[in-house]
Amino acid sequence: MTKAEKVTFAIKTLEELYPSIPIPLEHKDPYTLLVAVLLSAQSTDVRVNQVTPILFGRADTPFEMAQLPVDEIREIIKPVGLSPTKARAIQKLSQILVEKYGGRVPKEIEKLEELPGVGHKTASVVVSQAFGIPAFPVDTHIHRLMYRWGFSNGKNVVQTEKDAKRLFPRELWNDLHLRIIWYGREYCPARGWDLEKDPITKKIGRKKVLEAYYKTKKARK
Repeated sequence: MTKAEKVTFAIKTLEELYPSIPIPLEHKDPYTLLVAVLLSAQSTDVRVNQVTPILFGRADTPFEMAQLPVDEIREIIKPVGLSPTKARAIQKLSQILVEKYGGRVPKEIEKLEELPGVGHKTASVVVSQAFGIPAFPVDTHIHRLMYRWGFSNGKNVVQTEKDAKRLFPRELWNDLHLRIIWYGREYCPARGWDLEKDPITKKIGRKKVLEAYYKTKKARK
């Protein structure tokens, strides 16, 4: 198969497996999504979704969050990890949103990246999921699958994002990045990976990835 054929196969399979796409992080508006994505760094969506109802029950707007003591924010979000740093970032970015943007979350990636605790991936998730602006946030699942499928060299997430944007049609980016995340979790995890249950990688996977998989499987017998 040519690379173009492999890309087409991956897109088609993902669309068939995920005709509707659930959003991993629970939120009600751009602001709560921004906070939830910030909290998800080095944590799990499940844990974040357990914490945010409590946090947003206390403050679910920048105006309210800016007035909430950092210690209270930190205590609530402690289960997601890195709570001191994340608590300060949440309160500070809320203050900036109030003072600079009238309580609104900006739609521009560059402006979002200027906020405390907000990196490129977080900003990309917000613009794509909250505003429908094409972006391709790369998490560990996407980074892993893009390498396993031979679509990127796996050196870093910056290159993986460039390769994804080059290979996939722009109008598919927002849905496709979510589909790949779900696929990575369900069919192609980092640990406990079963190639026989991974139809995309089994069909188009990078040769040395497949060889390493079978070599490891044989050694375990």
